[in-house]
Amino acid sequence: MGHAGMAAAAVRYLQGRPVEALPRPELRCVRDDERAPLDQGDFRRVLGNFATGVTVVTAPATTADEGPAGFACQSFTSLSLDPPLVAFMVGRTSTTWPRIARAGVFCVNVLSAHQGDLCRAFAVSGADKFTGVPYDPAPASGSPRLAGTLAWIDCTIHAVHTGGDHLIVVGRVNALGAAEGDGAPLLFHRGRFV
Repeated sequence: MGHAGMAAAAVRYLQGRPVEALPRPELRCVRDDERAPLDQGDFRRVLGNFATGVTVVTAPATTADEGPAGFACQSFTSLSLDPPLVAFMVGRTSTTWPRIARAGVFCVNVLSAHQGDLCRAFAVSGADKFTGVPYDPAPASGSPRLAGTLAWIDCTIHAVHTGGDHLIVVGRVNALGAAEGDGAPLLFHRGRFV
């Protein structure tokens, strides 16, 4: 029995009546005439009140001409325990995302409180972000596992969904680990690290 069948069986058990699976929603971009009349500055200001952790998503090189790929990402979350899934969101205009997509794998590096400069280095576009950055290959994917981070999550791309001007990338976790000790995370709140 697949996941959909197990979910349907659980709902039938809880409600005591047959359940039909809902049709899968159409995945598409939001059209201009469907956009809410919100000021983007207000949107950023209000949502900036939600503090987030900061990660760097990395992938191994896919060609001899290019090094590994990586970008700073604060839109990361755990998604599912069974199967083990995580998700991150990336802008559709990202120049790094196509390289990660080609690799088909990635590693999420959870930054520690003292790694603000590392985050800034991975937030720029077009530079060699790995210059002077110590890392080793993650065990399952070979993606860069950055030194000094609080945790790392080594994944295979499981699914990609549209989400407005971003993509929602779901990864299946193949390996993970955390640093020993009680290190504090790097947090982003109201446009700055805290």
